Amino acid sequence: MKFKHILLASLILIIGIGPLLAQTTQNPYNIPPGTEKITLASIFRDSNAHGIFGYLILLTFTIGIVYAFIRYIQLYQKEKVNAPNLYKSLKGYIKNNQIEEAIKITEKLKDTTLGYIFWNGITAYKEIPKDASKEEVSTNVQNAFDEAALQKVYKLDAGLFWFDILAQVCTYLGLLGTIWGLLYAFAAISNPTVLDTQKNLMLSAGIKTAIGTTALGLIAAIPLTLIKGALQSRAQKIINDIDEFSVKFINFITSLAKG
Repeated sequence: MKFKHILLASLILIIGIGPLLAQTTQNPYNIPPGTEKITLASIFRDSNAHGIFGYLILLTFTIGIVYAFIRYIQLYQKEKVNAPNLYKSLKGYIKNNQIEEAIKITEKLKDTTLGYIFWNGITAYKEIPKDASKEEVSTNVQNAFDEAALQKVYKLDAGLFWFDILAQVCTYLGLLGTIWGLLYAFAAISNPTVLDTQKNLMLSAGIKTAIGTTALGLIAAIPLTLIKGALQSRAQKIINDIDEFSVKFINFITSLAKG
């Protein structure tokens, strides 16, 4: 599943969770008419009834979504290179001894990880003497590819761990809000100056805060986890393409060596 599908599904989950959680018109639990339906808005309101945990969860989730768009642009837009087509094109130019043309193509793609690595490798190949042995060609080009990879590849999945941290923070804030709501409920019960009717209302309010905060934390954590998985998958695909076509290209160049 592509990242945009994961992101779209996550947004639909967040926006549409209210209607999905709302009680149906069939009223299977015989809830009295006029009882408030469960929606995302009501969950958010309950989570903030006796604290600001809902706002903190929303803030954390918003940070995760903004960072997701940034990483989406980096991994899906800036790294948009058709690796098989690039390899075939460069292979044809190198085979016809059109090294300068190959360098020009890769130079245009230097902003991408794959393009930079190939540009660095082909530039190193150009400087190798014509009478160099196969071993010398293979070693020099391999070193050039490895050097470029060390400079760029680690950036592909760098920072994705933040999605795990943000998801955990949302979950922990939900749990903390749960404890806070229960403390409010127990405080109402143990207060001898509060009437029984008021105790029941305060007890219900505390439990609603506790459950609502837990639910909101999970609602925020699940999409962040899915987004992280999609971005991680994309980064790994780029890394796999780099490994595969770098090896193929080095083997191809080595086979052309005369020594």
